Order: sequence, then C-alpha cells, then structure tokens
Amino acid sequence: MHLDRILDEKLKKHFKENKQALVLLGARQVGKSTLLKRLFPNANYLLLDLEETRKIFETYNLATYQNLLGKEKQIILDEIHLLSDPGRAIKVMYDLLPNLQIIATGSSSFHIKNKASESLAGRKFEYNLYPLTFGEYLFQMGIEDKIYTPLIENIQNNYTGKERLYNMEEILEHVLSYGLYPALLNMSDKKKYLNELSSSAVFKDIVELNLIDNKAKAGELLKLLAYQIGNLIDYSEISSKLSIDRRTVARYIEIFEQSYLIYRLYPYSSNPRREISKSAKIYFWDVGLRNAIINNFDSVSIRGDGGAIFENFVISEIKKEIYYLDLDYEVRYWRLKAGSEVDLVLLNNSELIGCEIKVRKGKFSKSFSSRFPHSNTHVISSDNFF
Repeated sequence: MHLDRILDEKLKKHFKENKQALVLLGARQVGKSTLLKRLFPNANYLLLDLEETRKIFETYNLATYQNLLGKEKQIILDEIHLLSDPGRAIKVMYDLLPNLQIIATGSSSFHIKNKASESLAGRKFEYNLYPLTFGEYLFQMGIEDKIYTPLIENIQNNYTGKERLYNMEEILEHVLSYGLYPALLNMSDKKKYLNELSSSAVFKDIVELNLIDNKAKAGELLKLLAYQIGNLIDYSEISSKLSIDRRTVARYIEIFEQSYLIYRLYPYSSNPRREISKSAKIYFWDVGLRNAIINNFDSVSIRGDGGAIFENFVISEIKKEIYYLDLDYEVRYWRLKAGSEVDLVLLNNSELIGCEIKVRKGKFSKSFSSRFPHSNTHVISSDNFF
C-alpha cells in the first residue's frame, strides 16, 4: 500500500531550506508519527508518552539532553505536548545543539500549554496534518494512480463531472459513514475503532492536561455540536441546554478547535445590517468521528442528516486542499438575516466564488447572485466535487 501524503514534499524539503525545528501538529491518529518515520527513517525516534523519556526532557538541562542524544544528527520527539513546557525543551536544544535537526509532533495542546511560545519565535516552523484527503484515500487504496487535488480547480472551471472506472457513489457513501482516518484503511471493525477514538483518545490529551474541568459536560457539548453540524452556534442556547455558563461553552469549543476536532466557519458580509456578520457555524474535521460521537453509521442515503454530512465533508476537503497547496482563499459562508444562504464562499483579492453544496444537483441562490453580480457561482454535488 502507498502511504504518500500531500504534505510529504514540503516536509522532505524542510531541512534543505531551513534550520528551524519542524513541528507537525494534528489530532490523534491522523498519521503524524507514521509520516515522519517514513520521511526521516534515520532519525532517533523518542516517544514522550513513555515516562522515563519524558522525565529526561523535563529536566530542560543541556548536559542531560547531550547524555541521551550523544552525536545524534536528527531526532523525532513524538507527543511533545506532554511536556510541562514543550517550548522550553525545543529552545534548549535549538540554541545549544546547533547541529541537531529537531522534529516534533504534538496535538493542539502544544499550542494551549506552551508557556514559552514567545521563546520559539524564529526557532520553529509548524505544519498541520489532517485526516486523509479524499484524493489521498483513493491513492492509498490503489483506486487512483496518484494523489489528485481537484476541488478548487473544479469549482473555478464549473466542472460538471465525468464517468469513472470505479463506483464513486459507493466509495463516497463509505467515506461519508466512516470518514478518512488513515488506520481505517486496514481496519476490519471500523465502528469499534471510531467509537474508541471518540470516547477515549479524543479526550486523552485534553483531560490529562487539565484543560477541561468537567469531562462529562465537555462530552455532552461535543455530542450536541455533532448534531448541529452546519448550523449557527448559539452559545446562550447551548449554555442553557447543558446547564453550564456561556464562557465555559466558548472555552470548550476553543479547546476542541485547537485540538483539530472541529472548526468554525465564519460569515462573509458586505452589509452587516442585512447579512449575518458574526455568528459562526460548526463543522468537524472528520465526518466518521462525528458519526461515532452520535453513534450513527447508517448510510447517508437513508438518514435525515445526509445533506449536512456531505456539506461538512466537502468544506473540510476544500479547507485541507487550500492549506496543503498554499492557495490564497478565505473560506466563509453567506447568509441574509431574512434567511437566504450560500453554504460556502471562497474569496481573495481578485475573486468571489459562491458555492451551494447539494448531495444531488440543485439551484443556486438568486439573492447572492443579484447582490454580488461580479461573483462566480457553482453548485457542488456528489457528481462533480471530485
């Protein structure tokens, strides 16, 4: 099986172009360690989940580090967020071991917990890794012969779809049920894997690092958000439903977002009096994990939230593609206070593209087209998204 990822080339070139530490961030189980071990096979791999190793790095002492590392040229520090001060550890090695190439992985707690982040200015480059893209999935499964990244180009060219040698509908239905975590490709019991991931690994870092003081309420909140994908976040309503204060709701959502579980999509507005200009929508980075959280893996063809799942999937794919390819687009949605809405807006200094996302073909909002006559519009469906 081919394990290539879109991010490979960027990471392989990192130390040819930079001396700064390479820090790879992403949720648990998205393939960070596998990718780095494959790209840097000669690096000394150190797992900070092991207490003995972690204690050594918790000394933040050069002599102790030298005793462990010897004349190593390259190291991978896996799960560096488990250190009490990951930034300090990187700073000591970067400043005092100039011939050492430092590679580290972390969940978002690396960001949240890093008390010395200012000391890392100029000492690290961060890269994000997400669950597989649909193109990576097709390539790793041997369905396509290379990794394709066609989503933005298809939107720009108003692509209408084409016949394929494989059953796209069947593959898409599978992905919309189980998502794109890499381990699933070789997993016979996909439901069990995703249920365990959603119930334990998801909260492991967050709870261990005391970022959340009420695990039960955090779980309820994540489940509530999973039921509301594509909807506007109403902090007051959530606060009332869960009997926790509004600030706690906002803080937990921020933690989930920085942990690469969810993201917020913000509105595009040129007229705040008539258009929604502040309220964000919630989406999950992986629809399989989202389905596990609500314990529903039914086929999207027979469930009421199938359209919302497809919308979530498409927007996540577009966000991944924009990030990996360094494309100059902001990703927003558009909605009038009167109710007219466009699921996705892509914009930069020269373009404004409105996209409706429908499982089957549909019509585009006349309100958006009349309000922005110079914009391009496109309907994304299961027939033409890839």
